[in-house]
Amino acid sequence: MLLGSQLRRLRETRGITREAAGYSIRASESKISRMELGRVSFKTRDVEDLLTLYGITDESERQALVSLAREANVAGWWHSYSDVLPNWFPTYVGLEGAASLIRVYEVQFVHGLLQTEAYAHAVVERGMKGASAADIDRRVALRLERQKYLVAENAPDFHIVLDEAALRRPYGDRAVMRGQLQHLIDISERPNVRLQVMPFGFGGHSGESGAFTILSFPESDLSDVVYLEQLTSALYLDKREDVAQYEQALKELQQDSPGPEESRDLLRGLLQLS
Repeated sequence: MLLGSQLRRLRETRGITREAAGYSIRASESKISRMELGRVSFKTRDVEDLLTLYGITDESERQALVSLAREANVAGWWHSYSDVLPNWFPTYVGLEGAASLIRVYEVQFVHGLLQTEAYAHAVVERGMKGASAADIDRRVALRLERQKYLVAENAPDFHIVLDEAALRRPYGDRAVMRGQLQHLIDISERPNVRLQVMPFGFGGHSGESGAFTILSFPESDLSDVVYLEQLTSALYLDKREDVAQYEQALKELQQDSPGPEESRDLLRGLLQLS
């Protein structure tokens, strides 16, 4: 996505059409569009030819972008789990790992980055009916591997609004739910985590359309991406007007929910009742 956005910026700065760019690399206009959106892999030769077309002659600048193309074609660690993942999810894992800010509203269950191993196992087992124990364990292992993002040296900021429904809907037995609630209390103390709970008592709110995630990246060339998961696919929205609506919905959710400390008190109350 980063390389694609930089190539798009260079093309637009020179006033070159996608059709002309496609012709220069023996490809279609739609291929250029997919390249600029980061939806396809890059051939080094194509990138070099485009840079020549765009008038990039400085060798250091050319090499930086060509190196980025080579890196873009290297499979991420999560691809080793592709046999147990839906085909749209590896893209999300890659974006999640590149994000500097992750903003979430969740209503069905605790977000994957905050799940305990026991709770994750219960969620995955419920969602992968008929799957083998080995496949379930691999999906859980991937989830636990993703969680290392939150405690890494360059961890992203993680802001989440959890609907109270996600906390009261049981996955696993009582011990599993108690362990999950305690984990949420503990991890919410991390400086990069802001956890709020939208209580039942508030009534209707701006999260009425369901769960969503907004991913922001450190590179200024990359637009924010909204991730919406569906039963058989997922949507990745990056149009400014779409992202703005979800940002506004999340802003209202944050404003209407108790703050982090009050939300921890709510979690403690649920823990006592469990």
